Amino acid sequence: MAMKYPVLLFATVGLAWGLAAQEQLPTAPSATKFPPQQTTTTANPNAGQTAAPAQSPPPAETKPGPAAPADPDPSPVAQTSTAQTAPATEPSKANALTNSTSATPSGSAGSADNPDDQITTIRKRVDEVNVVFTVTDKRGHFVKDLTKDDFRVYDDNKPAESVRAFRRETNLPLRVGLLIDASNSVRDRFKFEQEAAIEFLNQIIQAKSDKAFVVGFDTTPEVTQDMTENTEALSHGVRMLRPGGGTAMYDAIYFACRDKLMKDKSTGATRRAIILLSDGEDNQSRVSREEAVEMAQRAEVIIYAISTNTSGLKLRGDKIMEHFADETGGKAFFPFKIQDVADAFSQIQDELRSQYDVSYKPADFAPNGKYRKIEILADNKKYKVRARKGYYAPTQ
Repeated sequence: MAMKYPVLLFATVGLAWGLAAQEQLPTAPSATKFPPQQTTTTANPNAGQTAAPAQSPPPAETKPGPAAPADPDPSPVAQTSTAQTAPATEPSKANALTNSTSATPSGSAGSADNPDDQITTIRKRVDEVNVVFTVTDKRGHFVKDLTKDDFRVYDDNKPAESVRAFRRETNLPLRVGLLIDASNSVRDRFKFEQEAAIEFLNQIIQAKSDKAFVVGFDTTPEVTQDMTENTEALSHGVRMLRPGGGTAMYDAIYFACRDKLMKDKSTGATRRAIILLSDGEDNQSRVSREEAVEMAQRAEVIIYAISTNTSGLKLRGDKIMEHFADETGGKAFFPFKIQDVADAFSQIQDELRSQYDVSYKPADFAPNGKYRKIEILADNKKYKVRARKGYYAPTQ
């Protein structure tokens, strides 16, 4: 009889601990779309052992979607950290950068032997926006010899306070996500599109500088080849795709931007792009079209869309593909003959090597998290500038 009380006490403690674990729900804005797998570790100071991790249950009645990382929050919140913990290659979010410098008070060095030492953090915000853009003439030919004096930059409908840097980028390292629609709606032309995509990757990826990854999507996105410079591996990833199922295009774009391109740890400047091959019809996604656009803008990704619609008419899906391209500074292609798909890939390849890069300081920047419109105009009215439509300001 005496042994029952410890057992009862242990069961009660375990029940309370289990209920506490269930209350730890994700708080990130995107968590309802792609809930993260969280773990909770509880230490027992008496036994000196660690309890098993508890998994937060997924939200009820959700469809299967792409796996999410532990920190899915895409919001461009400025980070403050010590020099020892701030990663040098963390990608900028919404192009607002925060520099942090840490120092200990004079005569007091922070160490494990003095846990009460306070670290003084000097926080400095650098509000600078970076935009990649393309300039073409009336015939659609790329204009590559302009200077910063040939443009005017507007941020939130006001002229930029200053232009910090201006570059003609013809050989910037590329980070490319190839997203291929593998739903039933593209089955009849799928083989040709695969071969055209493989040829594109073989032509554009330069060893030791460029990298790409392959995602096929029907009801869910599937990575068939992760980020690599190996064109043979990329080709294999494309050939692994098999058509079938519905279409979750928005989910695929959201996933590729947030979990691949935004988390790329490459050092130095890179150009991020998505090549989207689809008919644009979405019937399975759990994120909306505008959520996918917002994620692409936060990740500074240019989307090039190649329509697989060969009807000769611009359908609803084509307009959706065009919307993604326009909002991110890319371009949509509508090859009405299947053989023209290869030509569209070739044009994208040329454009990625014929762009400009400008960094500027907004006139009246406010770290309020709001969307700010970007407009770049060429002084020569014959030239057309294509750039992303805007960005989301960071928050304090």
